Amino acid sequence: MLIRIVKLTFKPENIPSFERIFNESKNGILAFEGCSLVELYQDLGNPCVFFTYSFWEKESDLENYRTSDFFRTVWGHTKTLFAEKPEAWSVSKINSSTSV
Repeated sequence: MLIRIVKLTFKPENIPSFERIFNESKNGILAFEGCSLVELYQDLGNPCVFFTYSFWEKESDLENYRTSDFFRTVWGHTKTLFAEKPEAWSVSKINSSTSV
């Protein structure tokens, strides 16, 4: 499994537009082969900073999504809202624990 983490920093006035784009596109992302989770987080210390987490079966599944027309359309709208250049990481889970 591959976890994709993307840090996005928006201009304050663009946050509602981004939240709308995310809500309208999250089910489309989940529909891609190999995607099992899409989540959005907001930094408590800086409300202009968001993180997306998506879980992918294989790197090729993520790449198929990233080269799709769907991604190009969503990203084309999203990138106009940024205050800073986005950052992205692809990671694999090493260990996990939960409380009962």
